[in-house]
Amino acid sequence: MAATTYERLKLHITPEKFYVEACDDGADDVLIIDRVSTEVTLAVKKDIPPSAVTRPIFGILGTIHLVAGNYLIVITKKTKIGEFFNHVIWKATDFDVLSYKRTMLHLTDIQLQDNKTFLAMINHVLNVDGFYFSTTYDLTHTLQRLSNTSPEFQEMSLLERADQRFVWNCHLLRELSAQPEVNYSKKPLLICDKMHGFITMHSCSINGKYFDWILISRRSCFRAGVRYYVRGIDSEGHAANFVETEQIVHYNGSRASFVQTRGSIPVFWSQRPNLKYKPRPQINKVANHMDGFQRHFDSQVIIYGKQVILNLVNQKGSEKPLEQAFAKMVSSLGSGMIRYIAFDFHKECKNMRWDRLSLLLDQVAEMQDELSYFLVDATGKVVTNQEGVFRSNCMDCLDRTNVIQSLLARRSLQAQLQRLGVLHVGQKLEEQDEFEKIYKNAWADNANACAKQYAGTGALKTDFTRTGKRTQLGLVKDGWNSLIRYYKNNFSDGFRQDSIDLFLGNYSVDELESHSPLSVPRDLKFLALPIIMVVAFSMCIICLLMAGDTWTETLAYVLFWGVASIGTFLIILYNGKDFVDAPRLVQKEKID
Repeated sequence: MAATTYERLKLHITPEKFYVEACDDGADDVLIIDRVSTEVTLAVKKDIPPSAVTRPIFGILGTIHLVAGNYLIVITKKTKIGEFFNHVIWKATDFDVLSYKRTMLHLTDIQLQDNKTFLAMINHVLNVDGFYFSTTYDLTHTLQRLSNTSPEFQEMSLLERADQRFVWNCHLLRELSAQPEVNYSKKPLLICDKMHGFITMHSCSINGKYFDWILISRRSCFRAGVRYYVRGIDSEGHAANFVETEQIVHYNGSRASFVQTRGSIPVFWSQRPNLKYKPRPQINKVANHMDGFQRHFDSQVIIYGKQVILNLVNQKGSEKPLEQAFAKMVSSLGSGMIRYIAFDFHKECKNMRWDRLSLLLDQVAEMQDELSYFLVDATGKVVTNQEGVFRSNCMDCLDRTNVIQSLLARRSLQAQLQRLGVLHVGQKLEEQDEFEKIYKNAWADNANACAKQYAGTGALKTDFTRTGKRTQLGLVKDGWNSLIRYYKNNFSDGFRQDSIDLFLGNYSVDELESHSPLSVPRDLKFLALPIIMVVAFSMCIICLLMAGDTWTETLAYVLFWGVASIGTFLIILYNGKDFVDAPRLVQKEKID
């Protein structure tokens, strides 16, 4: 049996050490972290000095090295999401970042400012909703993966056997997990992995039969980032914004699961912000696309089996080259395990004809039946396995993708509930009003969570997911979210990308570094031109409000300042990439 993680903890703080005490019944373990040497040892409760300052905590996220030295990150608040299979699932809702150092007097003014910025980055990631954990259950694996494991796997600790794609605090746990005292599979642990994404659980009833319905989205920490700064794939074949979504049903001891994936179009491409509403995507002209593409799908086939690609991007305009590139790569690879379907979502559903999504569902119905779903009965016998997944994508893998995934998941759920005897023969899931409300709202919440984590705002098109139809109010909300996305993508995503890179270990702080990447000076025009534009526009308005003796004189002033403001705006737009908030810690790929 795998080692679990202690449920209740206390943190005792002295000037020299941190003491993390296990408070579960019968527990005597105390993890001691030396704040000077950073040495980690395992002791017992009698070693805790009575002078220590004590506070309750709910887990250790890990440690990170910044300019001032090491920091310990702990969970200070948690919310119970629910239980399934007698395992409690928690969401971490508040954290504390504690310095090993007692003073900052050893830092220069520049180092102090850099350390403050790095701390703000860490706190920014921690404040993004969606960190989940369990002290007794492995959230990083699907039901099917957990059912097909070796005895050696079962003996591993939750941390050791976790799917590293979905362990967001892997880098933070690197130093602690390297200690034999901490990562020992035969006894409970003081640290555990944290998943980032979305989880919701509901106890539901149809025809008087009660079942648990669970939705889990696991965000990959490989090639993680924000909307416009992380697109396509990397050299290892990891796709941007890759999310594994699993829908689970638990009824009378039987468990059913249906898994789908989403991820950026797996070629080397970029779409860097430049102040335009939709920057034009650029495909790398010199990269070996097939190498990365094959690496991506080799791993997907090994993990999930057959791949049915649903490419939902526009088949005209700036998105067309990406659709063509994707189709060409699938054709060139020539794998019998991969099927490709292009569906121009916006064209097919224009004029709010969202009923036309049934065209796609009908087209893939036979394929979905072939892929099936995972089902294990109350005795633990595997009845069916899921033979592959739908891999959906649009440009962001958010709005259009979530709509399609919710429809495919409903169709699978219909088959599962009929097989389990919850639905009668001929009954439709859409006719179960109470459950339909739960189902639609959960998928809309899933869309919002994934969108906020990648694009910085809630999802678009959630009115359809929640109600089953497109509404005028939904269009207004989409317009507002699009406006917020535009601002964040252009003027705050550089900081957000740096925060993720620091948190995940893509960038490591070196206090001995002679030149801090945070101190890169902005080009003078970055500050000067926007000021000139604002002044010129303001003078134009003032001239109109304070007309001179003659309209000729007023018109001359208005034309002068109007031309000045418009000209400056055009210069800014032309050099848009110089005015956006770009990442500074990790140099992102440059696409020619």
